[in-house]
Amino acid sequence: MSPGPCLHRIAVIAKPGSREATLVAAELAEWLVRRDKKVALDKTSLRAAGSNGVEAYDAENPYDLAVVLGGDGTLLSVARRIAHGAPLLGVNLGRLGFLTEVSRNELYPTMVRVLEGDFALEERSLLQIDVERQGEPRGTFRAFNDAVIAKATRSRIIDLKLSVDGNLVAQYRADGLIVSTPTGSTAYNLSAGGPILHPALPVMMLTPICPHALSLRPMAVPDSSVVELILETQREEVHLTVDGQESKTLGYRDRVRMTRSPTRVRLVKVSGRSFYDNLRAKLRWGGLEDDLESTEASSVGVLSPGRPFAERNSPGGPNKP
Repeated sequence: MSPGPCLHRIAVIAKPGSREATLVAAELAEWLVRRDKKVALDKTSLRAAGSNGVEAYDAENPYDLAVVLGGDGTLLSVARRIAHGAPLLGVNLGRLGFLTEVSRNELYPTMVRVLEGDFALEERSLLQIDVERQGEPRGTFRAFNDAVIAKATRSRIIDLKLSVDGNLVAQYRADGLIVSTPTGSTAYNLSAGGPILHPALPVMMLTPICPHALSLRPMAVPDSSVVELILETQREEVHLTVDGQESKTLGYRDRVRMTRSPTRVRLVKVSGRSFYDNLRAKLRWGGLEDDLESTEASSVGVLSPGRPFAERNSPGGPNKP
């Protein structure tokens, strides 16, 4: 990546409703302003930080970097909405953290490296989802993890007709169907019995939820395909859910079309951890999760956890120039 001066406009977005994330965002904004960066904060963090040298974050504005403070859910939300392909650095203040790159303790050593241009970018695909009712558009969405068509809690089994590139594939009788990106393969898809996909694979994963026929198995198709689903069930409550965060009620004969979005997500990578390192650590395969902890400590130079937080954040702590 090119040297640090190109990273001038930086957005900092905190998890909504998280006091911890808001305070870290305000602290980081002050740290960046002292380094002559133009900083944008989400509205809640902006109120906490004050307006001194900081503007309000707008997903439609161009940024050179966006730092997302929270967990994977916060990163999913920002990735779907942010325009102009701004690189995203995820800081994990949550629990699992498949997508978020660094922990809170690693934040400032990582920012020093990023501002110096010492990082790589990893591109991830998005799904574009279009909903149509009686030939009329009813909504467009983007998904970073997955799009799920499923029955409501008390509804009966539903019928979905699946076509790929105009070719009839199957008539599903199931609780629903998951269409996931490779990134989302470790989310709902995995819980429903689908395979884990490397995030660089150019595919979409189609995974039925509790199908009536055992022969209906998960299937991968090229992400350049157009996947079309038609709801063939009447008088049942059925929802389209995007990344577990956005939802739309579907009606009888509604059509849902999905394909690869022209927009791609660019994730900032500084740790040197591979996809396989994350799988081994997060899924605790073979009892080898301790390997990631040693990798984290060596890759970003985390200082002694026994020192106060402000002192651990090099150089000189967040409140020092």
